[in-house]
Amino acid sequence: LRDGGPLGLAGVALLLMAAGTGARPRPAAHGDQPRFNVVLVACDSLDGRLTFFPGNQTVDLPSINFMKRHGTVFLNAYTNSPICCPSRAAMWSGLFTHITESWNNFKGLDPDYVTWMDLMEKHGYHTQKFGKLDFTSGHHSVSNRVEAWTRDVNFLLRQEGRPMVKLTGHRKQFRVMEKDWRNTDEAVNWIKEEAVNFTQPFILYLGLNLPHPYPSPYAGENFGSSTFLTSPYWLEKVNYEAIKIPKWSSLSEMHPVDYYSSYTKNCTGEFTKEEVRSIRAFYYAMCAETDAMLGKIISALRDTGLLGKTIVIFTADHGELAMEHRQFYKMSMYEGSSHVPLLVMGPGLKEQQQIPNVVSLVDIYPTMLDIARIPVPQNLSGYSLIPLLRENAESEVSPRGARPSWVLSEFHGCNVNSSVYMLRTGKWKYVTYSDGSSVLPQLFDLTADPDELTNLAIKFPVTVHSLDKILRSIVDYPKVSSSVHEYNKQQFISWKQSLGQNYSSVIANLRWHQDWLKDQKKYENAIDKWL
Repeated sequence: LRDGGPLGLAGVALLLMAAGTGARPRPAAHGDQPRFNVVLVACDSLDGRLTFFPGNQTVDLPSINFMKRHGTVFLNAYTNSPICCPSRAAMWSGLFTHITESWNNFKGLDPDYVTWMDLMEKHGYHTQKFGKLDFTSGHHSVSNRVEAWTRDVNFLLRQEGRPMVKLTGHRKQFRVMEKDWRNTDEAVNWIKEEAVNFTQPFILYLGLNLPHPYPSPYAGENFGSSTFLTSPYWLEKVNYEAIKIPKWSSLSEMHPVDYYSSYTKNCTGEFTKEEVRSIRAFYYAMCAETDAMLGKIISALRDTGLLGKTIVIFTADHGELAMEHRQFYKMSMYEGSSHVPLLVMGPGLKEQQQIPNVVSLVDIYPTMLDIARIPVPQNLSGYSLIPLLRENAESEVSPRGARPSWVLSEFHGCNVNSSVYMLRTGKWKYVTYSDGSSVLPQLFDLTADPDELTNLAIKFPVTVHSLDKILRSIVDYPKVSSSVHEYNKQQFISWKQSLGQNYSSVIANLRWHQDWLKDQKKYENAIDKWL
């Protein structure tokens, strides 16, 4: 990738384009407004449907409600890849996953990739980051990467602990996720002690780990994260009566890729309605704690007089299924996993606005450049959100033309035994797999079937053909799937060779150890056959 590969070229191209004469920050002319500060709060695993009706009836989220009253909520915002690192790589690069080749949690952007924050700093912004970033290569557990590499192997192993809940603390315990609170405290102090004194605008990023489930120590190497943990304080913010118990297909009726996901996520066993309701309630309580951290940032801006000069953006890398479709976690194109929150408020932007247009996280990059008045490179996958947000922007036309009426999401990582591609446009969600023919596609009418229980792909072949044609005009997905397949094999071979005689011991004791150790030879043979 460093020798003219897609990451290196894209990063260099963006820097050169934005560093040209026309990209200099424009001084505030007479009657011209100064450039605004920006604060981006990005959490992990928050279902975007909780930010509007009817999802917002399940839990009290006052900070999100404040942003809705004083800004805009996007009703159809999506991740470009429903897993941590690839999703964040899309947000920080403005490019689709297949362009940056951010295939899994181990494979993101190069460390020296030129992000929107780098360009804003180059053009006079003070910049500061706190908390979770997770968009570069080389991170996450060994289990996580090996599970992704071996998804094409003909075996089925549980890779996660069974989802469970855990109550901690007491009714007055406010701070449960202490690491997130410390990062929030640092961001608040930075606003009050440093940002308040700046004469140039600033961009502040706060990355939260909540409401991502917590590690489950019994689940083996690096634990996995299948524990929904909160305190009674936050559980009291949940409206139990509004919690929907999702409908499940029988195991035999599940889409084959869904079955693989459910099995590897340890969700094919029996769950009572009470267990499912409890998992969902604890998850919503974790969302309430996340909302409180957002509230601390907004309060700090208000207390320092900076709120009126600052554009605030709140989003997440992906959602959380919370037992919908017999799964927890993400790694799925179902709404619970792929639909993200996106709220924006600030000076000159519309208030109390709900935007139905489909948008996605690659739109963050051009939006940031737009705010900073840096010319937006033409090769980005995303489009600026500013024309949708600004009070007087109805007549504004992007130099790149109109925003497309679709969004793309794709997934190539663990817990799913195929590359997956999702096209969302109008009322339709089209999901296709691998080469487009070896696995049955899915088609959902989200207007008539918001819970995505009825696959209409066979019933509407003309619609499927039309949407597939659009998808193939965006990405040659059979070719991408083939590239990922080859990448997985090569990465696994290199890893195996690096272990030498320790290979059998190491691979047996990853997160799938409980199943693997029952028949080690069988699973090693399956890998050998794949290789």
